[in-house]
Amino acid sequence: MVPSWTVPDTLRRSEARESNYMIKRTHNCGALRATDEGNNARLAGWVNTVRDQGKGLVFIDLRDRGGLTQIVFDQEDVDDSVMEVARSLRREDVIGIEGLVRRRDGRENPRIETGHIEVVGQSLEVFNRVQDLPILPDEHDAADMSEEVRLRHRQIDLRRPSMQAKLQMRHDLSKATRDFFHRFGFLEIETPLLIRSTPEGARDFVVPSRIYPGRWYALPQSPQIFKQILMVAGCDRYMQICKCLRDEDPRADRQAEFTQIDLELSFTDQDEIIKIMTAYLRRICKDLREIELGEIPQIPWQEAMDTWGVDRPDLRFELHLQDISDLAKQTEFKVFTNVFTHDDGTVRAIRLPGAATLFTRKKIDLLEETAKTHGAGGLPWTRWTTDGPDGGIAKFLAPIADDLAESMGLEDGDLVVFAADRWETAVSALGQVRLRAGTLMSLREGGWRACWVVDFPMFRWVEDRQRWVSEHHPFTAPRVEDLERLESDPGSVLSAGYDLILNGSEIGGGSIRIHDSAVQQRVFNVLGLTEAETREKFGFLLDALKHGAPPHGGIALGLDRLVMHLTDTENIRDVIAFPKTQNGADLMTEAPGPIDQEQLDELQITVHEEVAADS
Repeated sequence: MVPSWTVPDTLRRSEARESNYMIKRTHNCGALRATDEGNNARLAGWVNTVRDQGKGLVFIDLRDRGGLTQIVFDQEDVDDSVMEVARSLRREDVIGIEGLVRRRDGRENPRIETGHIEVVGQSLEVFNRVQDLPILPDEHDAADMSEEVRLRHRQIDLRRPSMQAKLQMRHDLSKATRDFFHRFGFLEIETPLLIRSTPEGARDFVVPSRIYPGRWYALPQSPQIFKQILMVAGCDRYMQICKCLRDEDPRADRQAEFTQIDLELSFTDQDEIIKIMTAYLRRICKDLREIELGEIPQIPWQEAMDTWGVDRPDLRFELHLQDISDLAKQTEFKVFTNVFTHDDGTVRAIRLPGAATLFTRKKIDLLEETAKTHGAGGLPWTRWTTDGPDGGIAKFLAPIADDLAESMGLEDGDLVVFAADRWETAVSALGQVRLRAGTLMSLREGGWRACWVVDFPMFRWVEDRQRWVSEHHPFTAPRVEDLERLESDPGSVLSAGYDLILNGSEIGGGSIRIHDSAVQQRVFNVLGLTEAETREKFGFLLDALKHGAPPHGGIALGLDRLVMHLTDTENIRDVIAFPKTQNGADLMTEAPGPIDQEQLDELQITVHEEVAADS
């Protein structure tokens, strides 16, 4: 809700003015109600519509971010000069008006909050007349408008009420966040934007130094190291709503430049952080959307992958993955049996209730395309009838039909899809098929379900690089009980990390940090970083850990993603005032752009001629 604002009363002026005096508003355009009848009001905003009735009446719908108010100018009540200006107005002209509030008895408009009143205009001032308007801020026009056009003319696109509502929600979330963590004793502390580039993670955006030629700053992918330093500095509880920048390809729910709600606590453990953040998520959902979140379970990573095929499970619908490897071994279907030449070979299946008739072959092909996109060789399938399997790979399933029906709870009209591969590929591909099927079956609409995913692997082996990498980041602590296997069996070590999931979207992630410099060095060694490299890149952090570092941990939440959920949009660019395109461009300001040769010379940077020509 946008609050009303008032200014001291001034003398009424009845003449029409173009620019010599500004009518100062007493209310926004969504504030007046029937209880204001008979009062004088001054409003300012953009002309949404103009209707000249031709009988000495001109109606104007005036709009600002607070809402819409109908203004009526009657030639019997105002000077001819006022009527002349009123008749000349066009869409999106910027004006101020003054007049008396009256009820619209019998002519109410229930679709808007001010629909029970109108303002009888007595004064009118034109602040700015529109010229060559490239687009209109209409909701129905925006639906058919390319995003490129919208972003190029963002100053007009943002005038749309739905976009104003998203910006309002973003503000409300930021305020609610600061208020919540203030009550829990957190200090809001800013961290630097010009830092040193560090390994791991995504690519850094880099900034050349004029003072130190040949040296570069990096823009922060997150304030990770600095918030750990703040814990060593005794700040105890830190929070910040901060900008993070990663030179990676944008996606529907990700931008190269994004906003993070960043936290760190001293003398804490995983249970305390999860408790605080669960309370936070419940509070903002209740206060900002009147949504009561149900149970928020903690799900081990292994269970999440085995049951849902993803580490960010959407709990709003069932369709669980099931392991049918033992039954698959009894078939003569080579797609199944060949996978067991690998130690981690497996066959998984999903039952899609009632989908045998709902899913045409075209829809089944869409599911298969999803499976192949995520690494599977294909997507075997069959329909289930009262007589058993029918179609697809039915003939190979005949020997196990009864056992398969019993183990999976199959019923007449079900569709069954399978994935046969090494474990990671099989569950991941089938997990994406599950999500695609849930969308096609309209199972992902409505409802809010959250969960925590815990007990992540500490490391992940990257075959093409022949090295271990951190599943989260290299400052995440291993579970204490797994420390003894850190060097001997890194793949079995679990981390003290945790992700917060809402409706199948990761909205936050964090961990208990390493506060012992010796353990931190051991982790760097597993990651293939030599002691010399760690000293060069992280020497200041290792030194800080030796200077009295408390046990600490934290979490970061994506503010943009939270606003996406709170405003029911699937495009992150709709909740950022000035976003980049999928290609990382700002169409309104035409960034990135070239810089002068003089600037390049001052920075001692040479641009290859062919690159300059391409740009």
